[in-house]
Amino acid sequence: MSGIDIPTRSVFHSVRWRGSRPDLRRFMLECVLGVAAVLLVAWVTPGRGNLLPDAVILSFPIVLLVAWLCGFWQAAIMALAAVAVPDWMARSLAPGYAAIAAGLAALLTLILTALIVSRSSERAARRAKEAENWSGQTRDLYEFTRRTLQIDLHVEPGAQLAEMIQEIFALQAVAVFDADLHTVYQAGFWNADPQERAQSVYHFGTSDDDAALGLVRRVVRLGSVPVGSLMMRGEIKPLAADAIASMIAVTFDRFRAVANESRIEAERRAEQLRATVLDSLAHAYKTPLTAIRAASTGLSEMGGLSAGQAELVALINEQTGLLNDLTTRLLTTARLDAGEVAVHAEPVSAGSLVDEVLTGLKDRLAGAQVAVELENENLVLSCDRRLMVTLLTQYLDNACNYSHFGAAITLGIASATAETIFSVHSYGPVIPMADRERIFDRYYRSSTSSHTPGTGIGLSVAKRVATIHGGYVWVTSDEQEGTTFFAAIPAAKEKGRVR
Repeated sequence: MSGIDIPTRSVFHSVRWRGSRPDLRRFMLECVLGVAAVLLVAWVTPGRGNLLPDAVILSFPIVLLVAWLCGFWQAAIMALAAVAVPDWMARSLAPGYAAIAAGLAALLTLILTALIVSRSSERAARRAKEAENWSGQTRDLYEFTRRTLQIDLHVEPGAQLAEMIQEIFALQAVAVFDADLHTVYQAGFWNADPQERAQSVYHFGTSDDDAALGLVRRVVRLGSVPVGSLMMRGEIKPLAADAIASMIAVTFDRFRAVANESRIEAERRAEQLRATVLDSLAHAYKTPLTAIRAASTGLSEMGGLSAGQAELVALINEQTGLLNDLTTRLLTTARLDAGEVAVHAEPVSAGSLVDEVLTGLKDRLAGAQVAVELENENLVLSCDRRLMVTLLTQYLDNACNYSHFGAAITLGIASATAETIFSVHSYGPVIPMADRERIFDRYYRSSTSSHTPGTGIGLSVAKRVATIHGGYVWVTSDEQEGTTFFAAIPAAKEKGRVR
């Protein structure tokens, strides 16, 4: 018997001695009926000379049945009666120590049998109840999963999840903390506001079951990253609580994905609308700018202007040129974003490309020191010549705006294994690390360039040109090494007529 685990509490718990009157009456009735059955067996047992063993054997099935259906104490009383009554009858016919020893042995056998059977019965009943409870919670988990897949992800899911959990699992109260929104959603009745406790579960990583308070706490994790917490008051299995926390994490992630998708789509539409407006405005500006420039040029050619008048006409020409350049950039940007610009790749000589860029910026680079580093003078590119001239022009113009006065500007073209790399190096204000990704976004200007005139359009045009060629751009900036803007495009794969 040493190998059998018999918790005393579980065995004796089958009878509620301090329970209600119906329980006590039922217990007494079961005992009386059991003893009556034993007396009946003893009375009808044949063979007076061997009465005790026969009576015990015949009572054994009845003791087992009572132990299984009623419990240990009822079976123990019946076992005592099954041994005592036939033992008394046997000693009245053949008294002696042998009969007493046989009676005690039979009593011990019946009691142990009743104990084992009652314990097995309780365990089976408990497991059946647990299986039934888990089956019910499994159905609840299925319903919860089904409804979370149908949840409205265009509104914050925390409140919906809290009410859904409380309703489906019949809990007293539920609190769900969304760390991203820093909000606690609750359903049911809480004795005290669960705001601080729910946040503490998240911050301290507390996942436990407090049986004394009937409180279940879980950290909501997406993989290994905590994204919130869950508190539930009521009866629920630990595995079910873990599954609920996992579904909350998945729902939070789906909500974030839908929100990001909606935001990106809204930004795309806003950008598309802005590009359309800019395109329309740029086209509208072209006509009056052309008229102003023609008029100022006509005044200059007519002659007879005083020194002051000539200076004003020259200023009009200069500013008209700047406005014309700005509208050209706006038009180019709008067309690049709208996908209206197609890449006409052709073999282009790197040397002739550099010459065209420098010629176009002759006036702009008049006071600057520009050096050209061409790795291979016979280098041939496969690109859209007009677009690449635009890219390098933007890089050089940007260097002129932000380089220190008198500092050298270096334009370089080098070939790598599968790409051609363009670079424009200059010395000027250091670009902070946080600005180096966004500096290629349209209208974004680094914090170091707030006092320098500019529109924030040029670098976005350069990035777009590189992108439609299948390339990319980046920048490095250091106080000792200076600032270098790079652009890489795929290298030429075939030869043809060089321009």
